Amino acid sequence: MKFISLKSRGGNYLVVAENVAWLRDYENGQTQVGMVGGAPLLVAGKIDEIAASILEQANAAE
Repeated sequence: MKFISLKSRGGNYLVVAENVAWLRDYENGQTQVGMVGGAPLLVAGKIDEIAASILEQANAAE
């Protein structure tokens, strides 16, 4: 199980990388991150930046 960090305007999240289901562009430079079995998270950053961050963190050596 690999945790990744997602930054939000209201605080930061640590989520299990395997639980990220989808990304959706949102307003004001934010992105919705869909979670398996839960409500989407609203995080700061454009969809391309968030996708790159998730992949980088998920593929990083432990």
